[in-house]
Amino acid sequence: MATLVFIVLAYLIGSVPFAVIVSRTMGLADPRSYGSGNPGATNVLRSGNKKAAVLTLIGDALKGWLAVYLAERFAPAWGVGDLGLAAVALAVFLGHLYPVFLRFAGGKGVATAAGVLFAISPVLGLAVMATWLIIAIFFRYSSLAALVAAVFAPLYYVFMFGFGPYSPAVIVMAMLLIYRHRANIGKLMAGKESRIGQKK
Repeated sequence: MATLVFIVLAYLIGSVPFAVIVSRTMGLADPRSYGSGNPGATNVLRSGNKKAAVLTLIGDALKGWLAVYLAERFAPAWGVGDLGLAAVALAVFLGHLYPVFLRFAGGKGVATAAGVLFAISPVLGLAVMATWLIIAIFFRYSSLAALVAAVFAPLYYVFMFGFGPYSPAVIVMAMLLIYRHRANIGKLMAGKESRIGQKK
């Protein structure tokens, strides 16, 4: 029962739509109404408001970090084991992808996944973030950077920790990230993908 409670709480934390909240607070259009329609930091950046995009990015990453941190801090005392902690990590990510507050139509999960990885290990989070930054800077495609980072995240985890308790969650998150970017893959191959900062 305790494991289920932590999983549900993590999902609800992940469901908080920072892209929508930040946009409304700052008087911007709903990010679901322009660009890719994705309620995430990259699409908010297409509004031309960099501050809103940064705040969205921070919020989405923090909720991923917070859910895992709280679980690691308090869940073991309630008998929640390693698999339960891995489930919590996956639940907050799924909350962002399929948020109950937005009728299950959420973002692609890049920032939230990064927050989860930082909570698991700051070194792991930095390695994945560095991978994203390198690809983003050189190619200026957020989606390509996310795809490359998603591929490398499980490899980094296994290299650092072996097939540890979080490995199933990291692998599933990577697979879901790639799946959620399936439309972007087609656009990249067709040369129609928007670059970072480009308005639509």
